[in-house]
Amino acid sequence: MPGQGGHWGVVGAIGGVYVAQSVIGGVTWTGLPGVLRAEELPLDQIGLVSLLVFPWALKFLWAPPVERFRLPDGGRDRSAVIVLGGAAVVIAALLAVGLAGPFPVLPVLAILMVAAFATATVDIACDGYAVAALQDTRYGWGNAAQVGGAYLGSAIGGGVFLVLVDRAGWLSATWAMALVITLLCLPFVRIARSPSALPRSHTPSLRAALERPEVRKGLLIAALYVVAQKTAMGMFGPFFIDAGYDLASLGLLSGIGSLTLGFLGALLGGGFVRRFGARSVLTGAVALQSAILLNVAISAGDAILPAAIVAPPAMVASAAVMAFGFVALYGQFMSWSDPRQGGVDFTLFQCMDAGISMLAGTAAGFLAEHLGYGVFFGLASALSLAALPMIWRVAGLRAALHA
Repeated sequence: MPGQGGHWGVVGAIGGVYVAQSVIGGVTWTGLPGVLRAEELPLDQIGLVSLLVFPWALKFLWAPPVERFRLPDGGRDRSAVIVLGGAAVVIAALLAVGLAGPFPVLPVLAILMVAAFATATVDIACDGYAVAALQDTRYGWGNAAQVGGAYLGSAIGGGVFLVLVDRAGWLSATWAMALVITLLCLPFVRIARSPSALPRSHTPSLRAALERPEVRKGLLIAALYVVAQKTAMGMFGPFFIDAGYDLASLGLLSGIGSLTLGFLGALLGGGFVRRFGARSVLTGAVALQSAILLNVAISAGDAILPAAIVAPPAMVASAAVMAFGFVALYGQFMSWSDPRQGGVDFTLFQCMDAGISMLAGTAAGFLAEHLGYGVFFGLASALSLAALPMIWRVAGLRAALHA
């Protein structure tokens, strides 16, 4: 199922959807926390933003019916229909958020929760389409579009968005993001339209996924890796603001870091996977992230280097290391997914990622608020180091099984 636009058309189309998904993610995880902290909202309240991961943690519950709708027996692929409908909901939500304003925060979070449900559903369809459409390509360029698209979208949603908020206001910034998402989703809607109906004997289900050893081991390594890499992610923006920088600076740094070092990290990760294997890349990324977090923890009290000096390079270095590791992890997720129900299998891996991220992000806000940045980032560094032996062991088992 190469798609109407050929291999490169498919890669470009799914890349556009991945960028669009990450635009709303960047607005949620980087943009909104930065805006709230600039208005002096407490960190424990900012940590509530992590609850918006909730749909991503539970989307495995509706992934099977979405896949059965997307791939009906004897019918046409409906990936484009799902993406078009989901994108319309997200765009409407952003228009509403623009009118509502960032305060009070609870109505904004409620609207963004609706957008999160729609985006999570779109992701099921896009991932399932990509697993099947690119199954003969070893997922190289498809995975590059996925990871690279995520960082480009984060640069727009977390970088350009904040600059627009600072210069043009909340309404203009959110509506601009709605327009960007519209334009990014159009190529997929055109290319993913199925030209003919196909017979399908397999019925997508959670049971079929969980019966496969690749899926069970993949879930374990996903949980370990996310704990090691993402626990402190949501506190980098507030730490940067508290170090004395404004929203425009945060936006520019987030955008530049995502566009440059994020892409560089993804490219290096791909090269290192081919040369040294996925296990070495995964554990190497965790070790590097632990070192970054330790440096941030030491700087939080201005003991050796001031936080204002450490915060900028730490943010962009963390983005690069995240990309370096996740290009290996998500490439494996695609290879472990069954093309007959790629949306279900890949969704299970992502739900583990999202669920752990939600719990870790909520706890992060509470710990940072009540213990201080120094203790919090120190604990996050120690947690990354503690996860290393298990990641090394499970990744090795995963490689042996796959072989």
